Parts: sequence; C-alpha cells; structure tokens
Amino acid sequence: MRVDSWPVASYGAARVSEDRSDFELLDCWGTGDLVAGNALFERYFDTLYRFFRTKVDHDLQDLIQRTLLGCVEGRARFRRESSFRTYLFQTARFQLYAHYRELKRSKDLDFAVITAADLFASPSGVIAQKQDFRMLLEALRRIPVDHQIVLELSFWEELSGPEIAQVLAIPEATVRSRLRRASERLREELEALGGRALELRETADDLQEWAMRLSELARQEIGETKC
Repeated sequence: MRVDSWPVASYGAARVSEDRSDFELLDCWGTGDLVAGNALFERYFDTLYRFFRTKVDHDLQDLIQRTLLGCVEGRARFRRESSFRTYLFQTARFQLYAHYRELKRSKDLDFAVITAADLFASPSGVIAQKQDFRMLLEALRRIPVDHQIVLELSFWEELSGPEIAQVLAIPEATVRSRLRRASERLREELEALGGRALELRETADDLQEWAMRLSELARQEIGETKC
C-alpha cells in the first residue's frame, strides 16, 4: 500500500469500528476502504504512540504510520493464530529496530545491549513534567531496548507471557527470565539515579507494583504530549 493511501480523518470512523474486529478493519483497509483504515488508526494510535514515545524523541507519527502500513502489507503472511495486538507489537518492534539501524547507519546493532539513552537525549520536558514518571522513564531508557520492551509489554500493555513470546519471537521460558533480568536492571538504574528515585522506589512493596501504579500516569503523560 502506498503512503498516499493513508486514511484521512473521518467522523464516521468510530461508528464503523464499533462492530468490526481489528482484522476485519485491516482487511477492508487493505482493499482500499480508507474509512476502515482510519477506524483502525484511531483504535490503536494511543497504543502505538505510547510504545514509541518512550524509545524515540522524534518521527513518532512516521513510525506509527509505518507500523500500521506494515500490518496491512504483511497481513497475508500472518497466520492469525494470536491476537491483533500481538501482530501490531511485532510490527512495531520491527519498525523501531529498522529506525534505529537507519539512525545509526548500521545493521549490526545488538538490542540486548544498546539502550534508547545511547541513541537519544534524556526524556523531553513535555513528557517528564511529573517527577515520578520522569524518573521511571529515564531509568527505562537506560536499560537495553530488548529489556525495556519486555517490561513495558508486561507492565503497561498487560500482555501475557505467551503473547510477549510471540512479539519477541522467543520461547515463553525466555520471557520469564528476561522479565526478571529486566526488572533487576531497572532497579539498578533507579538506584543509580539516587536521591528522589530511591525515595520513590521505597514507596512500593516491589518494583513491579510501583511500575504498575505508574502505568496510568504514563498514559496520561503521553496523552498530554499530543495536545
């Protein structure tokens, strides 16, 4: 699908989406139905915005469009044995890594090592207005991208172990071990930030509980950046 087939705003999109599944909208968009495409865009814009906003500092709209267009173009290859959200995050991860490789002009980036902080500056002032979220975001961007993704899919998007395994194309047992290691790394980064971060960290029984409490704050913060 060409970029000029990207959907435009439509007041009927929300009504169209009410009774149609994600895959129905995707298939209709693939045959040229731009109202269906706009409905799918509206349904998942916030999800994709949240996914990319914590990992890049620019080109968000472009990455969102690339992801949804990638879903359309690859729909025939997807077996649909899992949810559309799983397919969406698979495609988003692919687009994110392609963006990083293009940015660094290298095909050999190791996402088990490289971090968002290696590629971009510290979180922007807009997204970091609330101190709690600023600390969490800064720590997240200082752990390897693979670890950041697995934490966010678990804590914020509430994907199950099998779903995360499909997104990352790894065994479910590996997801569990990666989550443990990612949590340890995040804890270390929070402690390395010191001061206020340590105070915040000690207000929860464990890191996951604290991060889960911040998930709604993260949604609000990221939503505010679109206004």
